[in-house]
Amino acid sequence: MGSVVEKSALIICGDYMEDFEVMVPFQVLQAFGVRVDCVSPTKLPGQKCFTAIHVSLGFEHYSELPGHSFTLNSNFNEVEVGCYDALVIPGGRFTELFSVDDRVLSIVKAFAEAGKPIVTTCHSQLILAAAGLLKGKKCTAFASMKPVIELAGGIWWEQPGITSPFDITACLKDGNILSSIGWPAHAEILKTLFESMGARIHTTKANSVLFLCGDYVEDYEFNVPFRALQAVGCKVDAVTPSKKKGETCVTAIHDDEGAQAFSEKRGHNLVITANWSDVSVYDYDCLVVPGGRSPELLVMNDKAVTLVKEFAEKNRVIAGVGQGQWLLAAAGVLKGKRCACGDGMKVMVKIGGGELEESKGCVSDGKLVTAVGWPALPSFISHLSKLLGLSLSFE
Repeated sequence: MGSVVEKSALIICGDYMEDFEVMVPFQVLQAFGVRVDCVSPTKLPGQKCFTAIHVSLGFEHYSELPGHSFTLNSNFNEVEVGCYDALVIPGGRFTELFSVDDRVLSIVKAFAEAGKPIVTTCHSQLILAAAGLLKGKKCTAFASMKPVIELAGGIWWEQPGITSPFDITACLKDGNILSSIGWPAHAEILKTLFESMGARIHTTKANSVLFLCGDYVEDYEFNVPFRALQAVGCKVDAVTPSKKKGETCVTAIHDDEGAQAFSEKRGHNLVITANWSDVSVYDYDCLVVPGGRSPELLVMNDKAVTLVKEFAEKNRVIAGVGQGQWLLAAAGVLKGKRCACGDGMKVMVKIGGGELEESKGCVSDGKLVTAVGWPALPSFISHLSKLLGLSLSFE
């Protein structure tokens, strides 16, 4: 989406960085026209970093599960701080190693000296401490980081009222330092980062968006657009026919590991934000159906199929990613529409009356938006935002 001024951001990556904390800013910033370079001090462009899923499974401490493999797109040794407008450092265990890497600290210090925004989440505040940037600064982080921040001369701040990870919503800004406990606060993190980069949000009206999901919905395909739309001011809800507000769905990670089909691993949990009985098509401007295996579950539920049909009948925007087109085909909304889809959905699109656009990752046709899968999410968010009358410009 067009910007008055071109902007760029740098993400410092490492093995076992938190999956969401790298991919959400990477894809959402791109969706709104920001160039994003991802580097790691010991790896080259095209090489991959392992990521980690941090999720509560009922134990005293959060669990760490294997996440996606994240592909780097730029060379650490060629980083010029003057070419970037912001720095993002995801959380995760890699930050312990990089906190004693002088090359990393030199880059972080240069961003600080230039007054450019630096985003830290979860444990990456350790790198700020190592770089000597926390003195007199208010900062938040995962609770175990409190002594680190205080010993480094920072002022600890903690969001009140947190009883579960889903209560985490705050991003604290002190000067150019942006800090948060972690990924559940991505909507506010992105909003604050956009503002710090000089962004203005343009919208023709207030928008409400409903995500229709279920267990084993694709992790990125739910969370990335969900947080992106929240960040630009949309009211966003998640609903499923069989669960109540406050209950959770498990997500699935689908990743290319060299097999004929993508592998599947357990992802983050997501929280349902609305009761099915309270949902009315009149309260929403748009319906999003992410992929994963949840559409296969929803297509067997008459209430879910009927809801999709109601959104179509009321001429609302409807969007599907990956396997989400299974449900859209069952509801008859693909007939005569141009669609982008991966190999696994080509038969469903064809027999559902859709027209394949095989060379495109994302396609809009009227008020329908379709995307092949999570790698096309920047384009998907851009197309969807345009239909909703949303845009960002940077000054």
